Amino acid sequence: LPKDLSNQRLILQRYRNLETPANRVQATYLWIDGTGENIRLKDRVLDKVPSSVEDLPDWQYDGSSTYQAHGENSDTTLKPRAIYRDPFKPGKNDVIVLCDTYSADGKPTASNKRAAFQAAIDLISDQEPWFGIEQEYTLLDVDGRPFGWPENGFPAPQGPYYCGVGADRVYARDLVEAHVVACLYAGIDFAGTNAEVMPAQWEFQIGPAGIKACDDLWVSRYILQRIAEEYGVVVTFDPKPMEGQWNGAGAHTNFSTKEMRADGGIKAIEEAIEKLSKRHERHIKAYDPKEGKDNERRLVGRLETSSIDKFSWGVANRAVSVRVPRGVATAGKGYLEDRRPSSNCDPYAVCNAIVRTCLLNDDGAS
Repeated sequence: LPKDLSNQRLILQRYRNLETPANRVQATYLWIDGTGENIRLKDRVLDKVPSSVEDLPDWQYDGSSTYQAHGENSDTTLKPRAIYRDPFKPGKNDVIVLCDTYSADGKPTASNKRAAFQAAIDLISDQEPWFGIEQEYTLLDVDGRPFGWPENGFPAPQGPYYCGVGADRVYARDLVEAHVVACLYAGIDFAGTNAEVMPAQWEFQIGPAGIKACDDLWVSRYILQRIAEEYGVVVTFDPKPMEGQWNGAGAHTNFSTKEMRADGGIKAIEEAIEKLSKRHERHIKAYDPKEGKDNERRLVGRLETSSIDKFSWGVANRAVSVRVPRGVATAGKGYLEDRRPSSNCDPYAVCNAIVRTCLLNDDGAS
């Protein structure tokens, strides 16, 4: 930790230890801005401890400063959708509030993908869809170079870093482990973490759950970025942060339904894959915030990726669009893994596309 940042932490701690009124709660409202990939936040103080999102008021902000409105009519509304314990505030009742966003006319903003996904989930809740999301990310120093890489030149080629151990192979493990603990404290369904193939690249897994998996992913991204601030490290979700023979970063999305998880579920899995194969272009557009432009740099048919131009699938194959794990094929039931989503995807958009294609037979025309 740089000395100046360390001193700032010590100064802040003096004030964190001050006693505050027991009935006053700090609430950090989070939302997705107009880029579709960045988080914004602001804090407010409440006069009572909320027991659910229904106890939390709507709030307005200046949407013209977040790429979501024009200045002459910029009031944009935050509607609370999920509530979490706050690992950064001193009060035991302080909370993080995940919101979606609405324009002055009461309609969802263009970057509010949650509303459409909620509508889809409401139609097929009896099928009990589960989503497990594998979030990859890369740590950078403040100059934009991967954290721990030599100032001149490059580290040794990929090979020893994936799930590795040792100071010459793994960088910033303490930051990663702090993230795990903070997410568990917050109430996130955090499933695991590991070092990835490229040095300074990591992955964590969220789920399985329905829309909560997407809520959890957004809040876990926020928590990760906040912790990285304290270390003086930058988190990037860019799907291809380094050119050349270095792996990109994705958000592989594991999907199943009650039928897929039951005995003989492999048939339902194969039927879902067939539907996905017919909607490949539509899904590519939904799988990164620039409608495929970001994934063009990552999905190149090598470095554990498929080609962006062609749908493919296989058992235990990581160079395809959709993978069926070997254990699933052997058991004849389980889930599929869609390997196309980029690391900076909006999980609401990804899961909405999967549900509408696989369960609602939506051809995308609407």
